[in-house]
Amino acid sequence: MARAIQQRTLKTRANLLDAAKAVISENGYDALRVEEVVLRAGVAKGTFFSHFKDKDALMDQLIGKEIDQLLDQIETRSAPETIAEMVDALMPMMDFMTCERYVFDVILRHSGAAANSDIGPIAMTFERHAEVVSKWLADKPFRTDISPDLQAEGVQAFEIQAISLVFCALHNAISPRERLETYLTAWLMPGS
Repeated sequence: MARAIQQRTLKTRANLLDAAKAVISENGYDALRVEEVVLRAGVAKGTFFSHFKDKDALMDQLIGKEIDQLLDQIETRSAPETIAEMVDALMPMMDFMTCERYVFDVILRHSGAAANSDIGPIAMTFERHAEVVSKWLADKPFRTDISPDLQAEGVQAFEIQAISLVFCALHNAISPRERLETYLTAWLMPGS
């Protein structure tokens, strides 16, 4: 009996996620409303809230999964030999993170965790991102005076800065690609 309940619970959750993805594909992330998700999934609103604390918790799942898929693609690439190659590898993820202001806001809200119980999919992608970039930097022609882990944290920080300036009216004239190349050249290239 418990197994049947668990299967039904998993199926309901999958239906909610699929319904949310359909709404997003038609209207975007910011336009998603819980009411539309439950209508498409064919469940009551209370069912939604038994699976997700709120809309943000649903977005943490969906956006975290999208970032994880992009990290899967990044991980399959050869380690970049140049700053331009590194930026090329990171641009699909940066493009996703800037696809809507709402997406970036959710990412920022969920990028850290106040407690272990708060660690969600987006927070986990930040850890994974640093690990992937650190592996790239381990034996490459970049800085040797600091560890690859610290270099990777800097890359991540500069990515977030470049992304955040996309949404800044005073500083959005420079593309995120160009900005990130400038930052990473200054951060990773000895004597730059």
